[in-house]
Amino acid sequence: MEHISVLLNEAIDYLNIKEDGIYVDMTLGGGGHSSEILKRLNDKGHLYSFDIDDYSIMRAKEKLDKTGKTNYTIIKSNFRYIKEELNKLGIDKVDGILYDLGVSSFDFDISEKGFSYNLDGPLDMRMDHSLKLTAKDVVNKYSEKDIANILYRYGDERFSREIAREIVNTRTIKPIETTFELVDIIKKAYPKKELSKKGHPAKKSFQALRVYVNDELGALEEALNKSIELLRSHGRIVVIDFQRDEDEIVKHIFKKNYTQENIKGLPVMAEDPILIRITKKPIVPTEAELTNNNRSHSAMMRVVEKR
Repeated sequence: MEHISVLLNEAIDYLNIKEDGIYVDMTLGGGGHSSEILKRLNDKGHLYSFDIDDYSIMRAKEKLDKTGKTNYTIIKSNFRYIKEELNKLGIDKVDGILYDLGVSSFDFDISEKGFSYNLDGPLDMRMDHSLKLTAKDVVNKYSEKDIANILYRYGDERFSREIAREIVNTRTIKPIETTFELVDIIKKAYPKKELSKKGHPAKKSFQALRVYVNDELGALEEALNKSIELLRSHGRIVVIDFQRDEDEIVKHIFKKNYTQENIKGLPVMAEDPILIRITKKPIVPTEAELTNNNRSHSAMMRVVEKR
């Protein structure tokens, strides 16, 4: 399945690309955003793109090479290490940073990764296979209380306690090893009247386990703070997020760095670095995009600029 970049044109426009600038795509994925950034750079500009998955990197490199440009560098690392990885390459300031926090379609389409409740595979869910913790470890080793807390905290799962109880009951008989085994447990724990409603009953639990296993929220918070430090004056950060918890982190970090400009036109200076809010309200997909790409339905884009 081809990965379709969400809010592609809007993200590129709001990034306000300078042809000789240095830009960072924090989420390379299928290379959609990266290739569009690269097309707008001349030989003096450079693009750095982060990803930790070999298959995504391979597919994205094919797309980037089709632009005919060579002034890009793919960094195989979690984006939480943006400052450390760029510093290794002699980069201490950049002109723009883009985040597309949605999981790549490739990840859902490869059953061995265990991200999809529609494909049977091992209960892994690691984006980075150097990580030790897997979803299998969580469901088979964590306490009932801790499992329930994870499902509720990271997935807003209303029936987190019932699911956790069913997980613990099942694993006393045999270990839970596959995605379909977990799906069956979740369906068993769900009230029957809820199973007939729209949406897959395992969606929120799978999301919660993936977010927890990969420490996605911790990585985002760390990366955003470092991104603000790395940004040049008039540089922009564009963030596309898909989950309430992600959006709360983005709003909180941006807000604490905003210049407040509501006192008779005079700015009240926040601690450096200082950000200007470019989008007063989040940008959301058009009706046309929603029709063509169902994955975009919960997307929100926020943009800030450094003073």
